[in-house]
Amino acid sequence: MNYTAISLCSRALVKLGASGISSFNDTTAEAQIAAQLYAPVLEGLLAQYPWRFALEQATLNRLTANPTADYQYAYQLPNDVIRILSAGSGYKSSGLNYKIVQDKLYTNADHVVISYISRPLEENFPSFFVTALIAKLAAEFCLPLTESTTRTDYMKNLAEEEIKAAKLADSQQSVPSCFQDFSLIEVRQ
Repeated sequence: MNYTAISLCSRALVKLGASGISSFNDTTAEAQIAAQLYAPVLEGLLAQYPWRFALEQATLNRLTANPTADYQYAYQLPNDVIRILSAGSGYKSSGLNYKIVQDKLYTNADHVVISYISRPLEENFPSFFVTALIAKLAAEFCLPLTESTTRTDYMKNLAEEEIKAAKLADSQQSVPSCFQDFSLIEVRQ
């Protein structure tokens, strides 16, 4: 199914018992609240967990201006970065010592590859994430629309259960990672 920001917000509003919206520009309270909360709630949920459908890798472009201290090189981060998971050099996207400063990555490596959480298009969201996002949006919309803390707490609990189920489904999308270079095992051999 092709999801959009509007359709996801409408479903969340309906789940809450409110009226759906057809545009963020509608003059209703529902549309105004959805317009203000949708992006931060979505990006917060994406940043919360290393969702496999949102994983990206990129080779970074080194900037001509170097950091003032601590590191030799500065690299520009991609525009769609929600959260950096790891940085590496060569053919590995992990193992580098680095620091994120605003929209730049500082490190001593002369070549950087990162793994990161991006902001994918809504139409590419898997169904388990859509269900969790709708529940999270409904929980966030609840207090401003209903002014009921009891109902809001209930919706937040439902959202947490949906998010937990989505994380489980997402975690089953690849082979589990294993320990690499674990010194205690090497000593025993």
